[in-house]
Amino acid sequence: MKKQNIKYLLSLTMLGLFLGCNDSSIKEVKQLEEETTEIIDGVDVNAPNYWDNVELIWSDEFDGTSLSSVNWKYETGQHGWGNNEWQNYVANDNVEVSDGTLKISAIKVGTGQKIRDYTSVRLNSTQAFTFGRMEIRAKIPEDKGKGIWPALWLLGENITYAGWPACGEIDMMEYVSYDPNKVHFTVHSTTNNHVDGTQATSGPIALETIEEEFHNYGLLWTDEYLKFYIDDIDNILYTFQKPRSYNANNWPFSKPFYFLMNIAVGGNWGGLQGVDDRIFPAVMEVDYVRVYQVK
Repeated sequence: MKKQNIKYLLSLTMLGLFLGCNDSSIKEVKQLEEETTEIIDGVDVNAPNYWDNVELIWSDEFDGTSLSSVNWKYETGQHGWGNNEWQNYVANDNVEVSDGTLKISAIKVGTGQKIRDYTSVRLNSTQAFTFGRMEIRAKIPEDKGKGIWPALWLLGENITYAGWPACGEIDMMEYVSYDPNKVHFTVHSTTNNHVDGTQATSGPIALETIEEEFHNYGLLWTDEYLKFYIDDIDNILYTFQKPRSYNANNWPFSKPFYFLMNIAVGGNWGGLQGVDDRIFPAVMEVDYVRVYQVK
């Protein structure tokens, strides 16, 4: 996208004619010089109608009877995933596509209470995207007890060589079952991440029907901000603004990101209050994943 800054400037000479050339007038000029409006392809991304004219560029509606290998790939393993998680992410099993939804299941397969005693699924989209309106309609597993950590999120495509958290992470929906009826939005980067305790987060947001009903978890993403909403794009519940002094450490969000969907078991956050083995199987349903971009 083409990008230009429009600055509203008044020269010291003109201000001197009306205000006199003194310290206060010089300060006013400096302040005016710093005021900018971000224009993307001739459109103000902060304009109220910016998201009115969008087109659907990619989606998976899960209308068939099997998971699309064109759209998704499995990421497998049982190494804790950096968070001391207990599940083994497997391929092909623990996934069902039926009646218009994708079902992702976490299942207890061993005696319980340790790594490898549970299987689950971690799906990555095969395509990556830069900017747009991202929306996932999903229903969280039934509230039966502590121990699971479902998430709908995005990672920077450059993670293979940049690593985490330098690649950036955008959590469109996180839920921990020891704290029901709540959703979390979080942004991770080198500057802001949970390992250092500096993550940028909404904190818990009440959503009383999160386990009983489908909800739309959405992200409005431009080169200037990340805005998170539930159900309606006007229902913005958290905004992460691009820092004025931005760099790769605090804003790695102007490059391609891919989707992930998973249910973790236990872990530093999901297992903070233990894992209740009576909650399995736990099933998250996804109605669709959609990407819109401004025309």
